[in-house]
Amino acid sequence: MIGPVTPTPQPHQQGGDDPEHGPAHGHAQAPGHGQAHGGAPGHGHAHGHGHAHSHGPASPVSRHLRKVIAAVLIPFAVLVVAGLLVLWPGGAPGGQGNAPSGVGFDRPTFDAKVTKLAEVSCEDVNAQPPGGGQPGAGGQPPGGGGTGGTPGAGGQNAPCQKATIEVTSGKDKGHTFTEVVTPDATRKLETGQGVVVAYAANAPKELQYSVVDVSRGLPMVLLAAVFALAVVVVGRMRGLLALVGLAVSFAVLTLFILPAILQGSNPLVVAVVGGSAIMLATLYLCHGLSARTSVAVLGTLTSLLLIGVLGSVFIGWARLTGNTDDQTGLVHGLYPDIEIQGLLLAGVLIGSLGVLDDVTVTQTSAVWELKDADPSASWRQLYRQAMRIGRDHIASVVNTLVLAYAGAALPLLLLFSIARSSVTNVATSEVVAEEVVRTLVGSIGLVASVPVTTLLAALVVSADRHRGGDGEPGPVRPDAQPAAGAPAQRAPGRDGAGVAAAGRRVTSGRGRRRKPK
Repeated sequence: MIGPVTPTPQPHQQGGDDPEHGPAHGHAQAPGHGQAHGGAPGHGHAHGHGHAHSHGPASPVSRHLRKVIAAVLIPFAVLVVAGLLVLWPGGAPGGQGNAPSGVGFDRPTFDAKVTKLAEVSCEDVNAQPPGGGQPGAGGQPPGGGGTGGTPGAGGQNAPCQKATIEVTSGKDKGHTFTEVVTPDATRKLETGQGVVVAYAANAPKELQYSVVDVSRGLPMVLLAAVFALAVVVVGRMRGLLALVGLAVSFAVLTLFILPAILQGSNPLVVAVVGGSAIMLATLYLCHGLSARTSVAVLGTLTSLLLIGVLGSVFIGWARLTGNTDDQTGLVHGLYPDIEIQGLLLAGVLIGSLGVLDDVTVTQTSAVWELKDADPSASWRQLYRQAMRIGRDHIASVVNTLVLAYAGAALPLLLLFSIARSSVTNVATSEVVAEEVVRTLVGSIGLVASVPVTTLLAALVVSADRHRGGDGEPGPVRPDAQPAAGAPAQRAPGRDGAGVAAAGRRVTSGRGRRRKPK
């Protein structure tokens, strides 16, 4: 005579596989014991099914959906690789006459150091005194020093500094020359300080070398090391992969995008190919080769295409040339074959790519987690729930992008804040209009990426709701009840007997119904 069976809660097991009964993802149970769920003590229903956990990687989609995603992304990846091969720059980029012009950034640079510093009269070294030689004019000198005629505060009577510089690298190592620093100069020199000097071969012997910058290698390397350490400590393996992805992005930018543009390739085409290569490499490297990452790639690609179309339309419609600063003018002077307007659009695409990755990956992950939390949710429910998350994301990301562009153009904004022109004239001037178009086009692409990516993710994950990773029936929800007329699900016990879960009734190992106590 078998006595009544009392349901007793048992510890949850995760990890390790039972060689007889398969993966141990259910609840461990003693022979003939059930598991109580959400009822009074001693009542419940026994079960032996597994649980879908939201920890770790996302559940794989069916084989059919993987084939559909691959049919879209593999041709795209092949086109990107073909574009890299066709547009890959060969040899060094050539400018006017394939020789350095000796102007600006086109000059070779070398390391040097300040060996001596002395105060001298600006008149003795033929240096222009602050204030343009007009004491009491009250105007600000070009370098931002003190007012004219104010001794000791960057004024006309303040002394200049005569620095002796020694070249420490290159063919003229050990060569020394002097550099005069006026009182209103923003860059000050100190004895023993490292500097960067530029060499102009066509200049007179005493003027061939000049100081163009200071050495700041140590603080930059230290800051990069602190950044890498913080990413690895917080992100662990995912953070390490993110650093590898960052290195890949930098390599594509310096080895492909910049040289290809300098050699005369269309900047927009180069940016699309290079940006796509960066997107594929970084997303799959950081987030794994999965359907979730593939959906993020599709959402990013769709948004990039939208940004490219909008950018082309409005840059042409607003008649923006892209030649609005000294650097762009210098590039156009040295390499006149470069399409400056295309360079502007390429900058918009590449600048938006990093933020797009963040938005698409976040939205895709949100949809997957919502599906794991409620496997019965339809794609419409998933879309509505994920869009609530996406709207918060839109507000913060758009503000981030606008402030990033505003921060980069802050000196320009300061100049226009004191301009004696109307707000309309200032906002529609090419210098400001370029930043406005850049910001708004990128923001539109970011906003569009949220519903597009969310919809793609909801459709993909919902289309797979009845299947597991290889087309097998997916996991059963813990609170699922058997359909009317359906046989009760059985879970193997330790003695091989079946334990049925049917409502609140408990059966023994022989299948007889037992009334619970």
